[in-house]
Amino acid sequence: MSDVEKLQEIIDSSNRIVFFGGAGVSTESGIPDFRSVDGLYNQKWDWPPEQILSHTFFLRHTSDFYRFYREKILIPGVMPNIAHYKLAELESAGKLLSVVTQNIDGLHQKAGSKRVWELHGSVLRNTCMNCGRHYDENVILSQEGIPVCPECGGIIKPDVVLYEESLDEDVMYGAVRDINSADCLIIAGTSMTVYPAAGLVRYFGGNRIVLINRDATQADSFANLVIHDKVGEILSQVRV
Repeated sequence: MSDVEKLQEIIDSSNRIVFFGGAGVSTESGIPDFRSVDGLYNQKWDWPPEQILSHTFFLRHTSDFYRFYREKILIPGVMPNIAHYKLAELESAGKLLSVVTQNIDGLHQKAGSKRVWELHGSVLRNTCMNCGRHYDENVILSQEGIPVCPECGGIIKPDVVLYEESLDEDVMYGAVRDINSADCLIIAGTSMTVYPAAGLVRYFGGNRIVLINRDATQADSFANLVIHDKVGEILSQVRV
């Protein structure tokens, strides 16, 4: 039996699947992976990306933050790939309980997924630090330098979780609750090295874990099925 056939068998016998995904889910949409050999973290910049994407750096070097953010993080016109659409299809069919994602691109919702826990926020939501007004990504794309609120002139901050910032408690609670009640957990496109997000899998209360990732991860040892391949390539073969 092939790996895809084994995956199909697991999906067919499950009714409360939770999909836990990382950057590898969106690479097939043209969004760079942060930690792969050709990923964002291995490209040269004036500062390490971890430093640029920190709360302290945002406050102290806001202009440089936005120069990096526009060039490397905010990618306009990006579209969902087959993995995003297949997950939305599984949810619509009543097989998938929710998506828990480390990504900030909003592609799961664009593909049609309804129940999505965005652990690290979204580039599609932005807030004025002065008056609290909310804006979509166009408020940043339409301006140069440091984006400011059209109403009050305050600095706009993306609703993404930067280094040194805490994850949203409500999002964390929802993700933990769904993972705990799932009968199958599919972990895909993630190196399983980013905490506290990666630690959420320990709350899984079921007995079937599937791991789909191009490279080996520290979670391979406790998964029931491990597939080293592209996420979209595998999910495209799943029947709903």
